[in-house]
Amino acid sequence: MSDPRIFFAAERTLLAWIRTGLTIMGFGFVVARFGLFLNLLATQHVASVAPVASASHFSNGIGIALVLLGAISMIFAAAQHRRYISTLPIADLPPLHNRTFPVALGLILGSLGLALAVYLAI
Repeated sequence: MSDPRIFFAAERTLLAWIRTGLTIMGFGFVVARFGLFLNLLATQHVASVAPVASASHFSNGIGIALVLLGAISMIFAAAQHRRYISTLPIADLPPLHNRTFPVALGLILGSLGLALAVYLAI
């Protein structure tokens, strides 16, 4: 008996991990840029910016770590989904459904997240 609900449940799980990874990456970008905002605020109000520079580096490091975490979670979710789908019987796979698109989406977004982390680090 064919039950495509198993496949679609696995695909919903993958897409939920992609959403989670994008959220973590977005939060990481905001945290990384918040240090720059604090640095600009301190430059406007205080003549010395030396103490704020370390706070800027700290928030930048935390932001980069969050972006990396989000990107890596999407890449691992795509790989895990692909491994799981390969274990399903052919009868459980919908015949006209593109099974590679969600995996490719996760891998592409994860790769872009890694590129964003490199950009933030430079």
